[in-house]
Amino acid sequence: MMREHQFMVDKRGEPMVVSADAELPADLTGIDRLLALAQAPALEALQPLLGRNAELPAICVLLALPADRPGRPRDLERGFIREFSTSLAAEVAINTVDCCAYGHAGGLVCLERALRRIRSGESDLCLVGGVESYLEPLTLEWLDSINQLHSESTIWGICPGEGAGFCLLASPTLRDRLDLQSTVELLSAGSAHEANLVRTDTVCIGEGLSEAFGTALARLRSDGAQVDHTICDMTGEPYRGNEYGFAMLRLARRFAGESDFETPADCWGDVGSASGPLFAMLASFAVLKDYAPGPFTLLWASSEDGARAAALLKAAPLTDRRSAELP
Repeated sequence: MMREHQFMVDKRGEPMVVSADAELPADLTGIDRLLALAQAPALEALQPLLGRNAELPAICVLLALPADRPGRPRDLERGFIREFSTSLAAEVAINTVDCCAYGHAGGLVCLERALRRIRSGESDLCLVGGVESYLEPLTLEWLDSINQLHSESTIWGICPGEGAGFCLLASPTLRDRLDLQSTVELLSAGSAHEANLVRTDTVCIGEGLSEAFGTALARLRSDGAQVDHTICDMTGEPYRGNEYGFAMLRLARRFAGESDFETPADCWGDVGSASGPLFAMLASFAVLKDYAPGPFTLLWASSEDGARAAALLKAAPLTDRRSAELP
C-alpha cells in the first residue's frame, strides 16, 4: 500500500511516498529487512514438497538481489545467502545457492538459468526468487537526488517499494513422480543487454528488449499463436515507455494486443529485483482464478544497468492443476 514514510522527507520538505510492508518496522534495515521479506514466501513456495515421504533431490536455489546502489548493504550476497540458506536447510536439502544482483531483470534471469539447468539434466528441482527493498534511507535520498522519486514535481518518478517472490520449478519427470500440480509451465526465457542506458546522452531504440523478447517468444507455435497476457515492470518513466514502443514496432505481430499489458507497480510500487517471481505469481493467480485472457503470458523487466529479460509462461492443462489452491 502506498503511503507517506514515517520520517523520510524529500528535498522539497514533503514526506516521501513509499510502498512499505505494513508488518515491518520502519527502522528495520539492511540484510535483516531483506531476510524478513524473503523467508516466509520462500517456505510457502516449498510447501508442495514438505511432509512428503518420497525421496527428494537437493534443491538448486537461484536468487535475485538488488543491484549496486547507495544504501545497499555491504557484502549483501555473502551475508544474505548465509542466513537465508540456514533458514531453508531445516526444511529441505540444498544443492547450490547462486545469486545475481541485476536489479529488475534479475528474477527473470534466474528463471532463465533454472530452466537451462532443468533442461540440461543438471537439476530436477529449482527454487527461484527475488527480494527487494528500496526503503533504506540512503537509497531513498539517492532516488530523490537523481529525480527518480515520485512527487508532485516528478510525476514520472517511481514509488519505492519492497517485497519478495519465489517460484518452485520441477522437471516433468520429477513432477509426475511426486504428483505435483502445475499452474503454469515455463516455456522459455531470454535475456540481453541494452547499451543505450537511461540518463545518458544515448538514444535507446529497444534493441536489448527486442532481443530478450525474441528469444522468449521463439517457443511460440508457428501456427499463429500469440501472447495473450503481458506483465511488466514499467513505472511511468518515459524512457521505459519509449523502449517498449520500439520493441513493439518490431514484434507486434506476436502479441494479441500490444497495448494491453499490466504494470503492477501502479498498485504495489517498484519492487525491483523481486519483479520477475512476483509477476509469475500474478500469472499463476490469473490461471487459477480463470481470468487470464489466454494460455500464453509474457513477463518482462528492464534493469538500469542494461540487463533485459523476458519469460514466456503457458497455462498448465486442467488435469495438471486439479488440486492447486490459492493461499
